[in-house]
Amino acid sequence: MSLHRIWQILLSGIRLQCARCGRGPVFFGFFKMHPECPQCHLKFEREQGFFVGAIYLNYGATVAVAVPGFFILDYFTGISLTRQLLLWGAFAVVFPLFFFRYSRSLWLSLVYIFVPDETPSHRLVKR
Repeated sequence: MSLHRIWQILLSGIRLQCARCGRGPVFFGFFKMHPECPQCHLKFEREQGFFVGAIYLNYGATVAVAVPGFFILDYFTGISLTRQLLLWGAFAVVFPLFFFRYSRSLWLSLVYIFVPDETPSHRLVKR
């Protein structure tokens, strides 16, 4: 797979679109996903627990923003530790809800880069 194609797939994930075709939407509500792409019929949830990796992406993004944010605010402002903990505690609750869709879509894109269509539900069965 070319580097250009990898970037296309990742950008589709950021735009919340199908990793395969880049046109079909992944979500039809804020928390509701299509079972498959309306355009190319790529099955989004390939197996039970498929999106557990998206939880790790969401957690990593939350930590990647909150920890440096804490130290930057601590260094440049005089905000007390108590207020900082309240601020970043609230952030750690709200941000993952906002980032939920992106973490799932990016996870779908990452899996598609490494395992394009090779799960049992996508293989042709030889008889």
